[in-house]
Amino acid sequence: MLRHLSIHNYALINQLSIDFTKGLSIITGETGAGKSILLGALGLVMGNRADLSSLKNTEKKCIIEAKFAVEGYSLHSLFEEFDIDYEEETIIRREILPSGKSRAFVNDTPVNLSILTALKIKLLDIHSQHQTSELSDVSFQFSIIDALAKNKTKITSYKNGMKKYTSLIKELKILKEETQKSKEQYAYNSHLFNEFEEAELIVGEQEILEEKLHTLNNVEEIKQHLSEALDISSNEEIGIQNSFYSLENSLQKVSIYSKNYEEIANRVTSIKLELDDVIAELENANDEVDFNPNEIEELNDRLQLIYNLQKKHSVNSIEELLVIFESLSERVAQVEDAGALIEAKNSEIKEVTNKLDEFAVLITKSRNKAIPKLQKELEYLLTELGMPNARFLIELNESETYFSNGKDVLSFLFSANKGGNFGELKKVASGGELSRIMLSVKKILSENIQLPTIIFDEIDTGVSGEVSNKIAKIMKDMGVDMQVITITHLPQIAAKGLQHYKVFKGEENGVTTSNLKLLSVDERIIEIAEMLSGKDVSESALIHAKELLN
Repeated sequence: MLRHLSIHNYALINQLSIDFTKGLSIITGETGAGKSILLGALGLVMGNRADLSSLKNTEKKCIIEAKFAVEGYSLHSLFEEFDIDYEEETIIRREILPSGKSRAFVNDTPVNLSILTALKIKLLDIHSQHQTSELSDVSFQFSIIDALAKNKTKITSYKNGMKKYTSLIKELKILKEETQKSKEQYAYNSHLFNEFEEAELIVGEQEILEEKLHTLNNVEEIKQHLSEALDISSNEEIGIQNSFYSLENSLQKVSIYSKNYEEIANRVTSIKLELDDVIAELENANDEVDFNPNEIEELNDRLQLIYNLQKKHSVNSIEELLVIFESLSERVAQVEDAGALIEAKNSEIKEVTNKLDEFAVLITKSRNKAIPKLQKELEYLLTELGMPNARFLIELNESETYFSNGKDVLSFLFSANKGGNFGELKKVASGGELSRIMLSVKKILSENIQLPTIIFDEIDTGVSGEVSNKIAKIMKDMGVDMQVITITHLPQIAAKGLQHYKVFKGEENGVTTSNLKLLSVDERIIEIAEMLSGKDVSESALIHAKELLN
């Protein structure tokens, strides 16, 4: 509920600060006194567009601040979503600077106007005789029925299912599109895949083959140098091996005379053993070197296959080819497995739609049960409000389409006259009738769900007598469970408020200003008496005013 409103430098208002309480509050005042300015200020603080014309003094900034008690509105998740500190008494502030720029704050956190708009939906509902278009909005009509049907939990479950359903449909569409693209390239990808599969590439294979081929292509030179190395190493007359035998033999004979000689002899022995091992490996290598034209041809063919694949795929290694092979494998498998994947996705969608259908049936049943009650209550309230022949024809038709709130198509028709044809509200109801229908709807909603603060802006225009008393009673009844603020010209309605505020014009330093004040009991009597008889208040008007207040 709205607890406090502060306005500084806005339109005709220099400075205004006023508290509001729960229940029904009345705002009255002469035409042009500034009632619309109050609504404009509230609209501004809740996100409406602003410009320099809003400033009373264009050299100073305009500040509008509204304090709301929000503990009953379950707004924790919304504040968390917007990254705003949650306070049970939330302060919303709007500033319009002389430059024309505006700033907005929620609990001192800077916010954009979209956040104010989202909060406005939860906190403030302003209605005038010309603002009844939502009555013809199908979503609003459903919200009325669902409030009576207590469908909130069912619809929440249904909407969660719809999110899953929408996501799965999107995934299926993407899968089908990708499958179609893959099918178009399947033959070519399959050919490439088969080439790789037949090649049986092995990591590191290319380097081994290139080294082996290089060896075979130089086999004569290798053979020659290996033979020379063996001759130098093991020739019986001049070979290094024989010389080391002699060296070892001589040093062993003197090793008994000194540890120094022994160490040298041991080192020579170690070198000789290493030399013997090297010579053995040289002999093996020499024996293995053999010119084989067939092997060279095989190696060349294998390497050429690898080179061709590398050139074809613009890479330089077998590792890169294997990455491409893996990708081709996935693309080929995607097409070959596509049928199973699509079938699995369809099965998942079927499972979700079955759940959606279950919730939709429950929602439809509770709506059908609530509709007769809604028609009866609306027709009763409208009879009380001077429309005894008002009739509603509300019907549901089940659809195969999944809508955001179920599978129902709603027909919400109205007839104001006895024997008249039913038609759409906006086509067959006048402005005054729509205002009374809206009041009735809000009365019913207030008994079934938590509504934001409602401000009725002269929706009683054009009514009088007993009807005005009934309007006043409905507003007062609504105020038992919520905050209702009404701007009115009717004394019957003004007398029903728990609080009564008056908008009036004054003058400061030769400049016209608008002000708002909370009236005392005596001031209320005079204000209502003036509403009854005009500025020249008669004794009978005062008596009548007291009777109305009592």
